[in-house]
Amino acid sequence: MEAEAITRKRRIDPKLVAAGWTVAPYQPAQSSSPPTATAVEEWPTAAGPADYALADQGGLRGVVEAKKVTIGPQGVLTQAERYARGITSGSLIRGEFGVPFLYSTNGEQIYFHDVRREQNRSRLVSAFHTPAALTEMLSRDSDAELAALANARVNQRLRDYQIEANQAVERAIAEGKRKMLVTMATGTGKTLTTVNQVHRLMKSGVARRVLFLVDRRVLAAQTVREFASFEAEPGLKFDKIYPVYSQAFRREDLGDDAPFDANVMPASLLTSPQLGDAFVYVTTIQRMSMNLFGGERALKIADEEIDAAVEQLDIPIHAFDLIVADECHRGYSAKDRAIWRDTLDHFDAIKVGLTATPAAHTVAYFENLVYRYEYERAVREGYLVDYDVVKISSDIRINGVFLREGEQVDQVDPETGTKQLDLLEDERSFDASEVERKVTAPDSNRKILHELKRYADEFETQHGRFPKTLIFAVNDLPHISHADQLVAMAREIFGRGEDFVAKITGRVDRPLQHIREFRNRPKPRIVVTVDLLTTGVDIPDLEFLVFLRPVKSRILFEQMLGRGTRLGGDQARDKDRFVVFDCFDGSLMAYFKNTTGITAEPAESDNKSNAQIIEEIWQNKDRDYNVRRLVKRLQRIAKSMNGEAYQLFAAFIPDGDLGDWASKLQTLLRTSFMPVMKILRDPVFQDLLEHYPRGGRTFVVASSAVDEVSSGWLIRGATGREYRPEDYLMAFTEFVRDEGEKLDAISVLLKRPKSWNPETLTNLRDALSRAPEHFTEANLERAFRAKYGKALVDIISMVKHAALDTAPLLTAHERVSAAIANVTAGRQLTDEQQRWMNYIEQHLIENLSIDREDFNLIPILSARGGWGRANRVFDHQLPELIERLNEELVAA
Repeated sequence: MEAEAITRKRRIDPKLVAAGWTVAPYQPAQSSSPPTATAVEEWPTAAGPADYALADQGGLRGVVEAKKVTIGPQGVLTQAERYARGITSGSLIRGEFGVPFLYSTNGEQIYFHDVRREQNRSRLVSAFHTPAALTEMLSRDSDAELAALANARVNQRLRDYQIEANQAVERAIAEGKRKMLVTMATGTGKTLTTVNQVHRLMKSGVARRVLFLVDRRVLAAQTVREFASFEAEPGLKFDKIYPVYSQAFRREDLGDDAPFDANVMPASLLTSPQLGDAFVYVTTIQRMSMNLFGGERALKIADEEIDAAVEQLDIPIHAFDLIVADECHRGYSAKDRAIWRDTLDHFDAIKVGLTATPAAHTVAYFENLVYRYEYERAVREGYLVDYDVVKISSDIRINGVFLREGEQVDQVDPETGTKQLDLLEDERSFDASEVERKVTAPDSNRKILHELKRYADEFETQHGRFPKTLIFAVNDLPHISHADQLVAMAREIFGRGEDFVAKITGRVDRPLQHIREFRNRPKPRIVVTVDLLTTGVDIPDLEFLVFLRPVKSRILFEQMLGRGTRLGGDQARDKDRFVVFDCFDGSLMAYFKNTTGITAEPAESDNKSNAQIIEEIWQNKDRDYNVRRLVKRLQRIAKSMNGEAYQLFAAFIPDGDLGDWASKLQTLLRTSFMPVMKILRDPVFQDLLEHYPRGGRTFVVASSAVDEVSSGWLIRGATGREYRPEDYLMAFTEFVRDEGEKLDAISVLLKRPKSWNPETLTNLRDALSRAPEHFTEANLERAFRAKYGKALVDIISMVKHAALDTAPLLTAHERVSAAIANVTAGRQLTDEQQRWMNYIEQHLIENLSIDREDFNLIPILSARGGWGRANRVFDHQLPELIERLNEELVAA
C-alpha cells in the first residue's frame, strides 16, 4: 500500500510544479519572509505543521492537506481549516482563518475551498491554481461585484421570462452555486437571454473571461452573430464593448446572406490569462477538447466534422470565469460524454448549461436546475404556437411486413446497390422496427404521402398557401435510402415540379445553403430529412411535421417537435399552430405524452474497450458485472460474424462458436479461470474481437406488399391530452350541459336569445377556450367535421347541438341567411336598404352578432357612413332591426 510520503512525491508534488509552484522544505527564515510561488513543506502552525503552505509575493496564500492515495480528500478539508486557523500572523479572514485558500488532495483528486465568503462551498478542481490565479482571486472583491450585479439595470427589451431566467442565475451565483441549468423551450430565445446574462456578469465584474461552448460550427457562427447584433448599451452593440472571439469559420458555416470576418481567438489569451482580460470566446466543444487533450480525445458528434489541425495547449484552470454550455442535453455516447464532462471539469469556473430538453445526466452534472420555461407556458403566453395531431394508421408501420411463399421481391445489396429479382421459396416476416431498415414497402410510403396531400390541399384551400412541410425519414443510406424514396414519390404525388420537394441531409451538397433556402424562399415547400434538421435550425414558417421515422428518445422527439413551435415568419404571418402527423397510429404522441420532463437517455456503452473489460476481470475489479458485460458483447459479435470468422475463432474456442462459448463463459471462469483468461488476454484473440469478418446483409424491396392506410385528427386539449373527435364532442356535450346554468353566455344562447350581443359571444368563446379540453372554434369545427361530415359548423350550432341532439348544424352563412330572411319577411326593402343589409350580412357571417359600435368600427360598415347613415336609411329603426337580428341568429 502506497504511504502518504510516496503519494506526496509521486503524485502531489508534480501537480504543484505543473501549476507553477516550486516545492521546497520549510526554512525558519521563511516565517518572516515567505518565498515567491513556493509550496513550502511542513509549514509550522499553532495546530501543527501544514503539509504544504502556498507562499507568494511575501505572504501566505493557502494551505494544502495531503493524504495517501487510498483516502478520499473531500472529508479532510477540515484539517486544512484547522491549520488555516493555526496561522495567526496578519489579519484574519472572517475572524478565524489566517489564509484564504484551502486544498485537500490524495494526489488524484483535489478539493478547494475559498473561505473568504461564508456562501462559498468547497469544490473539486482538476488541478491546483497557479500563483497568478490566486493573486487574481485576491484582487477581486466578490461582494462588490455581486452588489453591482444586483443593482444593474434591467434590459427592458427582454421578455419577462427572459428577465426571470437572468435573475434566477444571478441568485444562484450570489448563493455560492457554481453549476446551474437553465431550460427554455425551443424557440424562446435561450441564446438572446444568455447574451444579456453574459453582459450583466461582465459589466458587474462577476465574470470577465467567458467561454461559450456549442457543438456545431454553424451554431458557433450563429452565436457570434447574436453577440454582434445585441444592443448591450443604448446605441452600442455587445462586440463594441467587449471583444467576441471565435474559431475560424468556413464560408458554408456562415451563410451566403451575411458573411463576416471572424475575430479568431489568440492562443495567448487561453494559455496566459491576465487580470485585465475581458472577452467572450465562442467555440465548439470539440475544438476545446482537442485544445485540452489532443486529437485522440476529440468529441465526435454526428453531422459535424472534426477540425484536423487543432493545437494542444497548456490552458490553466482559471482561464475562464464563466462557461456557458449550449444544447448541453446532447445524447453523446458514454465515451464522448466522459470527454464532454472532462472538458467542462478542467476549468474552475461558474458553469451554466442551456437546453430545451434536459436529460438526467445533464441535470446530474449541473446540479441546480435554477430556471425552467416550459413549452406549455410559452404557448399560453403567446410566444410559441401549439400543435394539432393527425393520426395516420398504417398496418405496415404497426404490424410490419408479411410476405408469402411465391411473392416476388427485389433483393438489394446495401454495399453495392446491386439489385436481384427473387421469388420467395418460403414465407418471410419483418416486424415494424425493421421497416425501412431491412425491408421497404413502397405502397405504404405512397399511401401515407397521399394522405398527407389530402391535408395539405385542404390547408391550402383554407389559408391560400401550401404549408411548409418537414418529413422525418428513417435513413439516408446509399442504395437503400428511405429519404430518396420519399422525395421521388412526393415529387410525383404532389406534381408541382422538381424543386417543390428537396432532401436535406448530411449527404447532400452544401446542406446549410439548402436549409437557408428552405427557411427563406418559397421553394422547396416539402423537405425530407433524417437528423440534420432535428435541432439548431430556425424555420418559423414550418406548419406540417411528418413523423415517418420511429423515435425512442424523448429528447430527440421534443427537439424534432420544436421545429414547428415558432411563430410564423414572412410566409406564414397568421400561423397560430402547426400540425404533427404521427404515422404510427398515434403511438408516438401517446408514448411521449406519458414520459417525464427529465428522462435518462440510453447511451452507447463504448467507453471501455473489450481489452479493458477483460483486464478488469483479470484484476477482479467488479468481476461479476464485467463478465456479464463481456458476455453480451461476445453474443452481439456472434450474431454478426460470417463463416470465415468461425474459422478464425476456432483457433481459440471449440468450432469457433463464439455465441455458445459466451453463454458458458460465467461457468468456465469459475471452473477453469486461468485457461479461459489465457484465451481472453491473447492479443490475437482481442484483435479478432475488433476486426472479425462480418456477415453481409440484404435489403428487401417488397413491391407486392399492400398497406391499409387511414387517418384522422386528434384534438389536443389545454393539458396536452389528445382526444379522438367523438370523445372530444362527448366531453364538449358534458361541459355545455354541466355549465349551462353557471355560465351566463351559454344561458343567453340557450334561453335568453334577446340578450345576445358581441360581448356575450366574446364571453362564450373565452369560457369555452379556458376549459381543460380547450374548446376553441378551430378544435370544435374539426371534431364536428370528422363526426358529421359537415364543414364550417358555426359556434352557435355547436353549443345548441351539444345541449340538444336535434338542434340543426348550420354554417355561419346558413345561419345569417336564415336570420335575415326571418327579419325582412314581408318587408319591401329599398335598393339602398338592401345594399346595407348585404353589408350587415357580410359582417354577421364573420362575427355572428352586431351592435351599434360595430357600425363605426368595422370598415365594411364605417366606410359607408357608419351608424348615422345606416340609421337614416332604415328610417331610424336600426336599433330595433339589429336587436331582432341578434335574437334570430340564436333562435334557429
